[in-house]
Amino acid sequence: MSEPNLRGKVAVIAGGAKNLGGLLSTTLGEAGAKVVVHYHGDASAVDAEKTVEAVRGAGSEAVAVQGDLTRVADVRRLFDTAADTFGGADIAVNTTGMVLRKPILDTTEDEYDRMFGINAKAAYFFIQEAGRRLADHGRIVSLGTSLLAAFTDGYATYAGGKAPLEHFTRAAAKEFADRGISVNVVAPGPMDTPFFYPQETPERVAFHRSQALGNQLTRIEDIVPIIRFLVTEGWWFTGQTLFPNGGYTTR
Repeated sequence: MSEPNLRGKVAVIAGGAKNLGGLLSTTLGEAGAKVVVHYHGDASAVDAEKTVEAVRGAGSEAVAVQGDLTRVADVRRLFDTAADTFGGADIAVNTTGMVLRKPILDTTEDEYDRMFGINAKAAYFFIQEAGRRLADHGRIVSLGTSLLAAFTDGYATYAGGKAPLEHFTRAAAKEFADRGISVNVVAPGPMDTPFFYPQETPERVAFHRSQALGNQLTRIEDIVPIIRFLVTEGWWFTGQTLFPNGGYTTR
């Protein structure tokens, strides 16, 4: 079976500069999509430009856009850029998030607000704007976490902040259905990226590894093909939360 061709499609990738988002941006670009590469701040600017160049090197087009997605105006500017630069958007994927492992009794109000700001508020308004701006038969994917199906300590604000994504997604899937837009959550297991390790001790990292196939953490290379499937041939999935995690947890 030939790989799905995305030529002529436009993808908006929140957090598209590096790690999972960076690999997704280049993968969709290699398939022919034009890509709007979002990055949060100056620390990711160089990565965003490298990803843009990688997409262009693959023969497609890309543009980098900085923005704080907890500000609704910045979310809207992403889609404005897609419209102004490429004429619209067909695919919207939000890979952003913030991780904190901290007991409830030690969590500050500021930490709570920051965690829910990026993990819930930004995710909600990204889905909202995608629903307004995507072409008919568009595809929306948000990144969740397998902790949504786990019973564990320490991640109250992270998993709690991601939990609303499931309801946002189900509601949006119904509300956008008449335009043929699918809306899903991909919820990986603990991922082998720089965001994971600062939250855990070596002993807990070993435990997380032990819970999945092959005694390994989820890799970004495991997740990108699943997102690509959802935005191409997997259009019949909608309103779903998928748990690609090697058996780390299930529901």
